[in-house]
Amino acid sequence: MTESAPLELGLLRTFSPLDGLKGENLRALARKTTLRDMGQGRLLFKEGDTDKRTYYLVSGTLELLAGGRIVGTIAAGSPDARHPIAPVLPRRCSARVATDHIEYLAIDSDLLDVLLTWDQTGSYEVGELQAGGATGDDWMTLLLQSRAFHKIPPANLQAVFMRMQRVNYSAGDTVIRQGDEGDFFYAIVSGRCVVTRETPLNRDGIKLAELGMGDTFGEEALISGARRNATVAMLTDGVLMRLGKDDFNSLLNEPMLHWVDYQTASGIVAAGGRWLDVRLPSEFEHCHFEGALNVPLYFVRLKLKTLDAGVPYVVCCDNGRRSSAAAYILSERGLETSVLQGGIAATDLAEALISTPAGGAK
Repeated sequence: MTESAPLELGLLRTFSPLDGLKGENLRALARKTTLRDMGQGRLLFKEGDTDKRTYYLVSGTLELLAGGRIVGTIAAGSPDARHPIAPVLPRRCSARVATDHIEYLAIDSDLLDVLLTWDQTGSYEVGELQAGGATGDDWMTLLLQSRAFHKIPPANLQAVFMRMQRVNYSAGDTVIRQGDEGDFFYAIVSGRCVVTRETPLNRDGIKLAELGMGDTFGEEALISGARRNATVAMLTDGVLMRLGKDDFNSLLNEPMLHWVDYQTASGIVAAGGRWLDVRLPSEFEHCHFEGALNVPLYFVRLKLKTLDAGVPYVVCCDNGRRSSAAAYILSERGLETSVLQGGIAATDLAEALISTPAGGAK
């Protein structure tokens, strides 16, 4: 298996839902993704795998096998190949290279999901958050990729950025000191920091790490309530964004949402409710619940007046992240909403993502 040079945006835009990402987020994804090659007979993934990767086929043909028998094929350039290959976890099938070789993309699913949610929850005034040392929103995109941000409920992402404070530091300044109470969570917009820890045998501190743009620190003391376990100081002049302890703890908490399993959701729809699918149109056309209304997340605020306040809606997406953000918006406006736990991937409709032709799944 080999990897090639960084990707062109045009290639990424041939796939769904990547074609719906704004330019800056697509560029961020391109920097984290490479075009890979695999030879005939090799397995791209195995039935039962739980690795959180989203695969797209760029060239060649794959055979999909379930229980040892072929249940379908996917050829590059076909309508099915525009969409992720058998995305449901654990994998419902294996994917085997059927041609001399294939080219494919493997994308971190959590990263893609966070970028899609951030991309579609609306645009904000972020000019005051940017700094001369950063290129556009690069620091924000890097921050979204951090594991700390994967824990933040999607409905709260905008609030995190809007409540952050911008602070300038000079080289040598101490940002946090070992033994102090935790007061802020920090993200680096520009400049570099050094992390040190004092020990009984080394009062000057042992160097643990260097941090740069997009890195975060300070969350452990806020979550645990313990004192700072290390000192962080500026190696260079720089700009940090900080979020206060109370804001940090409240924004880590899930908003008050009504989560339901597939059986309960189906009962709500059968009793007069309606599925509200907030994925992109290309995803919706590929596979959706019968009778579902498609209102992409980025249109939810604009379409509020078209929704019936007397109808209970079950909001769904592929895995629950985008739908929870949408449900929070709708519930704030007084609509009766539930969120499908685990998304479409947790339902029997997910079988259609393996072998049903594009546009034919209902």
